[in-house]
Amino acid sequence: MAAWRRGVALRLCATVVLLDMAFCKGFVEDLDESFVFLFFRFKDSRKDDIWLVDFYAPWCGHCKKLEPIWNEVGLEMKSIGSPVKVGKMDATSYSSIASEFGVRGYPTIKLLKGDLAYNYRGPRTKNDIIEFAHRVSGALIRPLPSQQMFEHVQKRHRVFFVYIGGESPLKEKYIDAASELIVYTYFFSASEEVVPEYVTLKEMPAVLVFKDETYFVYDEYEDGDLSSWISRERFQNYLTVDGFLLYELGDTGKLVAIAVIDEKNTSTEHTRLKSIIQEVARDYRDQFHRDFQFGHMDGNDYINTLLMDELKVPTVVVLNTSNQQYFLLDRQITNAEDMVQFINNILDGTVEAQGGDSILQRLKRIVFDAKSTIVSIFKSSPLMGCFLFGLPLGVISIMCYGIYTADADGGYIEERYEVSRSEIESPEQIEESKAQQEPRTGDSPVPAVQEPKDVLEKKKD
Repeated sequence: MAAWRRGVALRLCATVVLLDMAFCKGFVEDLDESFVFLFFRFKDSRKDDIWLVDFYAPWCGHCKKLEPIWNEVGLEMKSIGSPVKVGKMDATSYSSIASEFGVRGYPTIKLLKGDLAYNYRGPRTKNDIIEFAHRVSGALIRPLPSQQMFEHVQKRHRVFFVYIGGESPLKEKYIDAASELIVYTYFFSASEEVVPEYVTLKEMPAVLVFKDETYFVYDEYEDGDLSSWISRERFQNYLTVDGFLLYELGDTGKLVAIAVIDEKNTSTEHTRLKSIIQEVARDYRDQFHRDFQFGHMDGNDYINTLLMDELKVPTVVVLNTSNQQYFLLDRQITNAEDMVQFINNILDGTVEAQGGDSILQRLKRIVFDAKSTIVSIFKSSPLMGCFLFGLPLGVISIMCYGIYTADADGGYIEERYEVSRSEIESPEQIEESKAQQEPRTGDSPVPAVQEPKDVLEKKKD
């Protein structure tokens, strides 16, 4: 009886799950060429439509992993009454359409708004995708009309940019930068009266970034191009770093100082290095924020792949993601002062950089990637590895064996032919042939003149 009840309960749970999946899928539209025809040909009638589209391939493993998350995104956007419509398109069936949108990999997430298409490059989680959709679908630059609204934005967003002042060439640059970088962060505008009292401005207009419980003011002379400055400052000063975020940090041009630790290990050495990096990021922010990004990474697997070496844990590594160079510790780090000295030595060039993107390093990378791929295949599926690499080797071996045996058999046949011809000739024919080859003049033997082989064969005939 108990087993029967458990079976009924399991069937009910399975039914609920299937219904829930079907319910979620109902809020994600399958798109085809008719969607593109309407979207591009009738822009005036559909100018208010905003689409969040997943371009996928049916065979793509990452696409299959994203599918349930994408269904949840569709359900969430519908439930909150968002103007953003959620859809998906098989990019392999409609390859020409995918090419129009610049799809080069799967899955590719884009938000289509008017004449613009924004790429999503963040983590593939429901909350991150929905925040991206809200940010990009809204106003490019959002006004902050009051101090209360300013405080609300500060509590809600860890990093955001604010333009303060009236119309100016700086505002035009700000708008251009926002149209390019809205996929990454939020942009606001405010009057000087709305800004908190602790903010000090030397001149107006100004662009500020608020993060890490403080703010930084854009200085055209020191910071250069406004878009580049925004791209560099769109991250918090200290981060929990993973492979995806490290790739994104490459666009900032900053060096990344990372404490590589095992978060499950609570020993003093692991926690101490993490605390030192956090202290430097906090207390030396004004000194290093233009050149350095700080953080920690759990485990050394990704770093080992990047450095093509086995990095001991815990340790500190400084990465230059723009040219694949890295710096390893040349001293014992016991406190923040030691770390600051190490950073200063990197900046003044006294610490030797390793790695890089030279031709030798690129060749080394090719060999390393090939080796890693083979090892990963054999680890994940030994039978598949044997098939993929054993089959070509087997074919090559058979070809080599065939070539070798073909040469050997040819020599053997030729030898047998010569022997069989001698066997066919009678002893009298052999004696006659010898007599013809050794003529005598008187009693003295005359040496036989060696005749060409083809003449001898004619005589034999």
